Amino acid sequence: MFWRRWSIARRLFTANLLFVLLLTGSLAAVMVYDAGSRTYEQTRQRMLSIATALADSPVVLAAADSANPAAVLEPYALNVMRDANVDFITIMDPHGTRWTHPNPDQIGKTYAGSITQAQAGHTYFETTVGTLGPSVRVIVPIKNSAKVVKGMVAAGITVSNVQVLVAARLPAVLGLAAALLLAGSLAAWLLGRYLKRVTLGWGPEELAQLFAYYESVLHSVREGLVLVDTGGTMVLYNDHAALLLGIDPQPGTAGVRATPPTLDTLPLPDSLKELLRSGRPATDEVHLTGSRLLVVSQRPAVQPGSDAPAGAVATLRDHTELTRLAENLSSTQTLVEALRSQTHEHANRLHAIISLLELDRLPEALDFATRDLDDSHRFGDQFVGTLDEPFLSALLLGKVSQAYERGVTLELSGSGTLAHGILDARELVTVLGNLVDNAIDAAAGAAGTEGGGVAGRPHVWADLLVADGALTITVADNGPGLPNTNLDVLGRLGMSGKTGAAPGGRGFGLALVRRAVAALGGTLRAENDGGAVLTVVVPLAEMEPA
Repeated sequence: MFWRRWSIARRLFTANLLFVLLLTGSLAAVMVYDAGSRTYEQTRQRMLSIATALADSPVVLAAADSANPAAVLEPYALNVMRDANVDFITIMDPHGTRWTHPNPDQIGKTYAGSITQAQAGHTYFETTVGTLGPSVRVIVPIKNSAKVVKGMVAAGITVSNVQVLVAARLPAVLGLAAALLLAGSLAAWLLGRYLKRVTLGWGPEELAQLFAYYESVLHSVREGLVLVDTGGTMVLYNDHAALLLGIDPQPGTAGVRATPPTLDTLPLPDSLKELLRSGRPATDEVHLTGSRLLVVSQRPAVQPGSDAPAGAVATLRDHTELTRLAENLSSTQTLVEALRSQTHEHANRLHAIISLLELDRLPEALDFATRDLDDSHRFGDQFVGTLDEPFLSALLLGKVSQAYERGVTLELSGSGTLAHGILDARELVTVLGNLVDNAIDAAAGAAGTEGGGVAGRPHVWADLLVADGALTITVADNGPGLPNTNLDVLGRLGMSGKTGAAPGGRGFGLALVRRAVAALGGTLRAENDGGAVLTVVVPLAEMEPA
């Protein structure tokens, strides 16, 4: 049907207008009927007053007992008719014979109407057809002191004149009806405009279909979708968002809307709460929620025709598995890079030994090889004996060569004993390798920049301390320091302590470190003290060998 294409606003305006028309028409009909009834009732009461006054007049009673009542009463009745502005006054004997009439030819004839009630001494109202046409009249008996009926008085106004009185009231009635119609139409128009604005001109069927589509999209996408209003209430979120955030799926049945939760009542990290509550634009920010690493993008939700945001829409992507793969890749790359540096250094030393042998300088070649072997054993024994973790020892040995290639002095220190296998070696390699890499890059980059702020040779310190039931890893450099010591800011995707970080490169290092530290159950702290200083504390007391 044609009206199915109408918007909600147009439908409501039409329905409201029809209702106002019907209401106005009904009210006008009632008011016209009431005006007519009141006019007829007022006419009857006025006729009753005139007829009763004539019936009680001594002049009329005396004339009724005279020999020729018509001679006295006819001029008297005409004067009263003229003064009272009535159409006729008929005075008659008890049998209905007229003594007076506006038409002299009707005097002496029988009254045209009912007189039975008046003959019995009662007043009687009627609307009937007489010699002047249809009229509204009243008949009142003329009684003497003994209550004997000596005659009757009939006074009336023709129906046409009564209708003139009714018509005189119609303009006021119709004016009121028109005012009601205008006010109702204006209210319907204003309401229609408001609904058209808030529904964007959509019809109910279209809105229902659109809602069904949105519901299907909301629950079928493989990303978390969250809608937060300006008051911090999570008005809408899909099942995948509930899974990623560790909250209950939205309850409620069809047609029943459950109370939406607020951000303050949800078990979310402060950094994610701040992002969702602020409504600021964000692109691929990394937030750690428990054991999950979420990449969050957010945009303000602005209503059409308004500049003020009504809230924010955020999408959540789970990068936990991807991050674990990146951790493994990062650990492998770190070890490979360390081995490459060692291989390159050992190759240079081997070439030196071979050249000495070719020059037949055996004592120098032997002395060179012996001292190199002693240095390697001494350095390796220091960490192997202290930490008893071959992966970390191999990593740090390789990092020394790698730092040397970059013109950076890597100073290592360790204290305490870390039993082999008590911590996940892959996570430890991820943490220590990324922290040392970042420190080497920062120190070397600042040294190669004019005014970089590095005093003397670029320097990196790495310290591993096992004490009081915890492993403390401290990595520091004498570079320019961190741009921000807030880990939530530094941990955002594409941001790091170094400039030029890009997705897929070293800019992911701190995010990987935070993920690995969380997996180990530890904490990470960042500060600036003559350069960047990052400290990781991993508890060992209740951990079993991995």
